[in-house]
Amino acid sequence: MPEAPTTWILTGSVDNFAVTRELGFKLIGFKERRRKQALTMEVGDRIIFYLTKVMAFGGSVTITSDLFEDRTPVWPGKPGNPDPYPWRRETEAELVLNEDDWVEAESVKDELEHIQKWPAEHWKLAFQGQLRTISNADSDLLLERMRVAAGAAA
Repeated sequence: MPEAPTTWILTGSVDNFAVTRELGFKLIGFKERRRKQALTMEVGDRIIFYLTKVMAFGGSVTITSDLFEDRTPVWPGKPGNPDPYPWRRETEAELVLNEDDWVEAESVKDELEHIQKWPAEHWKLAFQGQLRTISNADSDLLLERMRVAAGAAA
């Protein structure tokens, strides 16, 4: 029986998510220092977007290409560092929510295995850093909640 694809949480800004949406969710970029993690990803793996500031999940994509380097500016960067996401993979949208339907992390925080690694009052630390893997159970839970949210809008 083949192994289930790995699910990754990609933490990023609402602005970066908006640019990724404009690109049709066909491309995702990783920070310079995340190259080694990005190399361990495989075609078929899933990425779920966690949006900072609003602390919500906005959708998911499936990886469709090997890792490549491209330093052409795409996503907003800080002054002097116009595109801090040079390690890239092509992707395909799996489930993308409208802003009004984003799933608030607080609504699932007590059910996610990944968050249980931190003291309850510091659950937000579970989403520090750009990339992390989550269990199949957490992936299933998040996808189900996002599907419900998407259906509620229909």
